[in-house]
Amino acid sequence: MSKQTYVPTLLKLFRQFGYEGVTLSKISQATGLGKASLYHHFPGGKAEMAAAALAYVNQWLETSLLPILSLETDPQFTPIAAFQAMAEEVSRFFNQGENSCLWAVLVLEQSSDELFHAQISQALTQWIEAIANRLIAAGLAADLAKQRGEDAVIAIQGALILCHGLQDFAPFQRIIHQLPQQLCQGIEN
Repeated sequence: MSKQTYVPTLLKLFRQFGYEGVTLSKISQATGLGKASLYHHFPGGKAEMAAAALAYVNQWLETSLLPILSLETDPQFTPIAAFQAMAEEVSRFFNQGENSCLWAVLVLEQSSDELFHAQISQALTQWIEAIANRLIAAGLAADLAKQRGEDAVIAIQGALILCHGLQDFAPFQRIIHQLPQQLCQGIEN
């Protein structure tokens, strides 16, 4: 099997335990691979495994989320429809709030933040800019559009953290439901 076969399992492990909390024993048990096989697929060890999981999340952003927000996808796609589709995709990817965000998990651990900060920063910036560009195209001022993009990502990330802290996923679902209207406040749809 290719190493890509194991990436969804790695993503789940790093989301659940963080970079520091994931051990090779946990990875071996979850993937069914011995340590030698793990190193065969991922010669760079745990850092390469985490990088593969992060690449998976960043690929989701680039292939599933950003195209929804692109003006080139469908010029007739209204801003509210684009943000509703974005919210639905975010909800699906995070399993209605049950899955942690790998970006948040990695950036909050200093040891992994040093390894992955550039990729995480780039991904978050792309997402914020895509939201802002959609709002600018709808007539919102650039500074306000960027602020709304940042606020949207803050709301999603904050809701994910809160849900896990409370073990209640209703706040995430509420944020996801309200977000399209909040983003489009004051613009014509």
